[in-house]
Amino acid sequence: MSLADALAADGTIAALRTRAFPLLKEKIPAERAKAATRSDVAREAKTAVGEFLAKSGMELNLLDQRDLVTSLVNAFMSEYAAAAPAPAAAASAPEPQADEPPPAPVFTRNPSRASVEQAKLKLQPMILERIDTSAAAKLPREDLSRDLTGLLAELLAETKIQLNAVERQELVKQLLDDMLGLGPLEPLLADETISEIMINGPKQVFIENKGKLVLSDVQFRDNAHVLAIATRIVTAIGRRIDESSPLCDARLMDGSRVNIIIPPLAIDGATITIRKFSKKKITLDSMIKFGSVSPQMAKLLRICGRCRLNILISGGTGSGKTTLLNAMSQMIDHGERVVTSEDAAELQLQQPHVVRLETRPPNLEGHGEVTMRDLVKNALRMRPDRIIVGETRGGEALDMLQAMNTGHDGSMSTVHANRPREAIMRLENLVGMASSNLSPRAIRQQIAAAVDMIVQVARMRDGSRRVTHISEITGMEGDVITMQDLYTCDVTGETPDGKLTVEFKNHGLRPHSMPKAAYFGLDKQMLEAMEAP
Repeated sequence: MSLADALAADGTIAALRTRAFPLLKEKIPAERAKAATRSDVAREAKTAVGEFLAKSGMELNLLDQRDLVTSLVNAFMSEYAAAAPAPAAAASAPEPQADEPPPAPVFTRNPSRASVEQAKLKLQPMILERIDTSAAAKLPREDLSRDLTGLLAELLAETKIQLNAVERQELVKQLLDDMLGLGPLEPLLADETISEIMINGPKQVFIENKGKLVLSDVQFRDNAHVLAIATRIVTAIGRRIDESSPLCDARLMDGSRVNIIIPPLAIDGATITIRKFSKKKITLDSMIKFGSVSPQMAKLLRICGRCRLNILISGGTGSGKTTLLNAMSQMIDHGERVVTSEDAAELQLQQPHVVRLETRPPNLEGHGEVTMRDLVKNALRMRPDRIIVGETRGGEALDMLQAMNTGHDGSMSTVHANRPREAIMRLENLVGMASSNLSPRAIRQQIAAAVDMIVQVARMRDGSRRVTHISEITGMEGDVITMQDLYTCDVTGETPDGKLTVEFKNHGLRPHSMPKAAYFGLDKQMLEAMEAP
């Protein structure tokens, strides 16, 4: 039997799950079930699905098999979670083994959404038949909500589907999100506690909540639904995503950064990663409050921004590089002309004179691409006081260094690296990629002359983000770039709730940038920032 025959006979993957579920329960007896980890259940579910398909003569592709396995695991974990003992009794439950990862936590938004989803599955096609979708998309959300509420009441009466008032309101909201927004993603985008959304196919949506990755209960109908949402995102900013261009960087209307990659590059279906735009303006003061920097470090960073030092912010993915760049950019004088260059515009500069540039991918014929290097070169012709490059990861590194060396002091950028010394090595490699005519020593001389300071940020294992190094480039000795650490961050322990305790260490050195600070009349303040609090 093919998948089409199976679905025609049974309705959905849920029906296949119901038929395969007893086989999974046989493989994990009740005495093992409550102690089984999610990875244990997933392993047995994969075996159970293989046996079930072999016995029933069905043929499922890899994506549908994965969906069926995920559905089985979720159903199994839910059943035994519901049957778990009360918290007082659960205290005596056996501890998981050291080599077993804990089951993935599930971020549940609406425990009664199953009935709403079932009603939506049946009613949505009927609603789309009775309305003009193009006209509906132009209506204000309030007017469309009122019209849908009336139409939904009629359809519920016709189909005899029973929904209470709260469920009807939720169904209308989901329909509006599908028609006017980004469908299942809308509740996650509206949640201020969520900083990142990762869609790994239609049935697996992870979110980053308070620095930790959590599996959410949000799901899409199928791969076509995920692809439709991806297409809606990119077309809004004049880009495209299809088989000829299967990956794309984009942004949402609120400024959130989006990366999309689809088949054939993404084997398991369209994958979307959204770095949410924070509606709260993060400043150095708020970073002090969060424990990301000490007050003395924040004071030093403010002075470095004021006295036009060239600053490179280094860190890993999701460590807070762009957040710190935004916070430090607030020190830029409002009388300066700032030009920013980014792959997907996400910087939030508050100055009145900011020119924002964004790269462009090639068109269908492969022409018209505008790279980051093109933007940085063009920025030099725009009479900037400062150039800010959102992320240096290619040949633009050479142009940025030349800009820093030719009167554009106070320029800033970010780079992916784990330590300040590694940031210099990465910058050296990037410049080498851009020009094969420069010797390694010449490249290092350019870096030593151009970059004044490297600020290292890191996301720690408890989910917190902290500035771990404030390091200065002091010059060269032979062929080696010399550096000194002004501040570092050392982990000193861990609290009972899993939060790390840290100490921000002042190395008590005289900053190499004192002459620049003196030029702006900030030398005394810089020395005060290096004194013990």
